[in-house]
Amino acid sequence: MLLLALDTATPAVTVALHDGERVLAEASRVDARRHGELLMPAVDRVLGEAGVKLPSVTGIVVGAGPGPYTGLRVGLVTAAAFGAATGAPVYGLCTLDGIAYAAGLAGLDGPFTVATDARRKEVYWARYADARTRLTAPAVDRPAEIAERVADGPAVGAGALLYRDVFRDVPEGMPEHQSAGALAALAAERLAAGDPEFLASAGEPVRPLYLRRPDAQVPANYKVVTPR
Repeated sequence: MLLLALDTATPAVTVALHDGERVLAEASRVDARRHGELLMPAVDRVLGEAGVKLPSVTGIVVGAGPGPYTGLRVGLVTAAAFGAATGAPVYGLCTLDGIAYAAGLAGLDGPFTVATDARRKEVYWARYADARTRLTAPAVDRPAEIAERVADGPAVGAGALLYRDVFRDVPEGMPEHQSAGALAALAAERLAAGDPEFLASAGEPVRPLYLRRPDAQVPANYKVVTPR
């Protein structure tokens, strides 16, 4: 098994190669405005460090969000292109699930919340029973609107750090952004377990979790600039 994992749903452009047991190579850089510029060099760096050529990859794992429209689609389109070029199956995983899994690897146990920065003074968030079990569907809300729902346990992620007045229990040493290594490890675990839902997902295009409309909109009415 050789899984190439990538995620551009958070400000982190992150790529990793996993052999089913461990991460062979990983590269991450936090830059919310350069996803398209940074992703391919990161892929090249990871494959080069591991001494692996792209055609040898047996599966592509991509973070499906939630995340901003522009950044998220960079990873999704790249993953789809790799899948088409190599014939490897493409698996989509919720970005919040990857962060939750990484929190578990960092030692967090019991119910908690994952929250990332959604901009516009909002967060993308979900509740977890543990690092592998999501309790709620991913959502986007203003922190004050969910304060009561997230007050009974710790929280991790950039959104939790940004709104400490709502997410008051943010343990130190927890992940802030996505880690492709954790995302790949979660995928490898589900593949090894024969998770039927996860296996079946490779037969369909990965559906992005945008949760809201993109900032850029097509004008409803065009201004007439030519003589009638």
